[in-house]
Amino acid sequence: MSSDKPERDEKTITREKDRVKRPRRWKVVMHNDDYTTMEFVLDVLVRHFNKTSTEATHIMLQVHYKGIGTAGVYTRDLAESKVAAVLKDAEERGQPLKLTTEPE
Repeated sequence: MSSDKPERDEKTITREKDRVKRPRRWKVVMHNDDYTTMEFVLDVLVRHFNKTSTEATHIMLQVHYKGIGTAGVYTRDLAESKVAAVLKDAEERGQPLKLTTEPE
């Protein structure tokens, strides 16, 4: 059986999309110790990480009971800047608070 339509040579053209890769996010992690006061941790979370009193309390209790808690998630540069600022503040106030960054 032949068709009345001529055969068409069809080609599919595909284009690769340029995908913008989002920068990797980094967590600022607070670590529990036996010396840093809960009040100081709350103050740090409110002042440096813009947490509400309720959010700060939740994170502080997580650090206290579980040993660690996430203060925030940022780009790597911002996370490292926040850690440096908080550690400077902690040292000036005589608090041995420990913060680290890790990839999300």
